[in-house]
Amino acid sequence: MILREAIGQLFILGFEGSALSEALEGFVRDLAPGGVILFGRNLGSPEEIAVLTHALQASSATPLFIAIDQEGGKVARLQAPFTRWPSAEAVGATGSTELTSAIAASIARELVTVGINMNMAPVLDVLTNPANPVMAGRTYGSDPLMVARHGIAFFRGLAEQGVIAVGKHFPGHGDTTVDSHLALPLVPHDLDRLSAVELAPFAAAISAGIPALMTAHLLIPALDQDRPATLSRRILTDLLRAQMNFSGLVISDDLLMQGIADSTTPGEAAVRFLEAGGDLMLICQDEAAQQQALQAVAEAVEIGRLTEARIWASCDRIVKAKAQYLGRTAAASAGTIRAVVGCDAHRRLAERLM
Repeated sequence: MILREAIGQLFILGFEGSALSEALEGFVRDLAPGGVILFGRNLGSPEEIAVLTHALQASSATPLFIAIDQEGGKVARLQAPFTRWPSAEAVGATGSTELTSAIAASIARELVTVGINMNMAPVLDVLTNPANPVMAGRTYGSDPLMVARHGIAFFRGLAEQGVIAVGKHFPGHGDTTVDSHLALPLVPHDLDRLSAVELAPFAAAISAGIPALMTAHLLIPALDQDRPATLSRRILTDLLRAQMNFSGLVISDDLLMQGIADSTTPGEAAVRFLEAGGDLMLICQDEAAQQQALQAVAEAVEIGRLTEARIWASCDRIVKAKAQYLGRTAAASAGTIRAVVGCDAHRRLAERLM
């Protein structure tokens, strides 16, 4: 793998269209991303999704992370005939981690059947602010221990079926009143409070072996007065890597969200994220912005702002994760898809909480 290809591996990119066109094939070939992420604009029937994901894998020189947000509740990209799953809030209220794990394993079976291998879940945020505009309903509750237990059960359920879990949103988005899609939220708590509440589920999930974490676009002065978490070396390297001993993949939230984009171009954000210690950058739309970010990283290496060793360190983590979780498999047959997606067993499981 040459350096340019290694840089491509550091990106998970969104795209337009629900079928492999000549343009999309060129996009995958030319940008050589480490992964792609699917949204409603990419999703047809289960059979069409399976054809798309198989074609994407076939068009890529290396195995792709194919990611989606399938938390359950209001954040569920896959609609009927896929199973409609309850929210994390509803699952947490049962107190049953066995149920959480069973739901996650069932979600994963439906994902794997259509070729999706990465789920941007579980949510590990602790909802201590009922006025939170973005996290309400998406968390397992207001108790850090309960959030940790359910989050670990969820990631293990995914892992049993070969889906990579991405815990989010580090260091904790639960006590905010601003949506980071729209602006940069401030978390004002001191270190003691952060350790006891916001960081606790992440620490537990790390100890349990969660393979990937997503950063939040948050300003937390007790940790870094100047830079949001996604761009902060103090948070991603000093805290997450060194103090919390996380050796898995660090994935950014979308770099085009206003919490970052209001003050930082996509290219500069990409370079700063890598300087901070991150591995995989998420840019969910806008091919021009995606191209800018890849070029900015390449130029940062050329001028010595980023070292080649820094690029290869993240690339090596990505390659290891892919070797552990991903395999090139044939597209599932229509009969297999129909037997899994929205099946009676999954529907009955979901209906226990609906």
